Amino acid sequence: MSGRHSGSKIGKRREIRDSLIADKVKDLFVDGRMDIVTLVQGFSKMGGFMAPHLAKASEILKEMTAGGTTVFLSFTGNVVSTGLRGVIAQMVRKGLVNAIVTTCGALDHDLARAYGGRYSCGEFEYDDVMLNELEIHRLGNVLIPLEDYGPLIEKVMRRELPEIMRGRDSISPSELASEFGGRIKDENSILRAACEMKVPVYVPGIIDGSFGTNLFFYAQTNKIRLDLFKDMNSILNTVYDSRKTGGVIIGGGISKHHVIWWNQFKEGLDYCVYLTTAQEYDGSLSGALPREAISWGKVKPKARHVAVIGDVTITLPLIVGAVL
Repeated sequence: MSGRHSGSKIGKRREIRDSLIADKVKDLFVDGRMDIVTLVQGFSKMGGFMAPHLAKASEILKEMTAGGTTVFLSFTGNVVSTGLRGVIAQMVRKGLVNAIVTTCGALDHDLARAYGGRYSCGEFEYDDVMLNELEIHRLGNVLIPLEDYGPLIEKVMRRELPEIMRGRDSISPSELASEFGGRIKDENSILRAACEMKVPVYVPGIIDGSFGTNLFFYAQTNKIRLDLFKDMNSILNTVYDSRKTGGVIIGGGISKHHVIWWNQFKEGLDYCVYLTTAQEYDGSLSGALPREAISWGKVKPKARHVAVIGDVTITLPLIVGAVL
């Protein structure tokens, strides 16, 4: 009896062992004629290390955007200062996104660039004392002249807000984003793309930046009330009205948390693609991986999810390119 049990146990272990080593690593060969789909598909069999995760992210994004799933895209403002702004606007126009959750910085950079702000390629190693003396802001390795950020945003908002607020004294952040998007001529603008495609842009931390500061100053001499609850109600209704929900989450912070927080009220996201450089070992929300969100009910236990650790200015274009 014990012998049969022992043999069965050994057989089961061998079966498990064989299944674990069945998917062999395949060498990847690249050349100038290779298309992006072939490249990303090749990543899936490379074995190490984030390449298979990136390939899985493209598979999940393709599945969640095939139909029947409401897709939330969240991102932090810093990426809008880079050329990734074009990829995000493209995602909106191609119908890959149903709702956006972002930060005030995203509004700042999108507006500044839409109205002629000179965003230039630089280096991380530049002398910041020198840049301060030259009145140039440094965002990582992106350079922004002082006059092309705060003063430019202030000029645009002072010109547009009186018309936007005419006949009303209350407005939600998403309505503000749509109003400004409708006035932007720059086709690369995320706000313009969202306005054209009727994709709401939610900004729960709207006062944390130049856009929010200018709203505050405008409110000192004009009647204006920010209706944050209106957006919260809209997000909640979107979650409840959706058959399935998915999240493409770039970076962390308030935009990430807002997406997963509201989805917990319908048992969590059905899909989650998380692109980040943060790590989970400090217990931060930004570094928390999708599997941790399962314990909070923010991602469903049976959800398809993946985290791709790496610079999103590299990973997102590859993922989106493979899907499109």
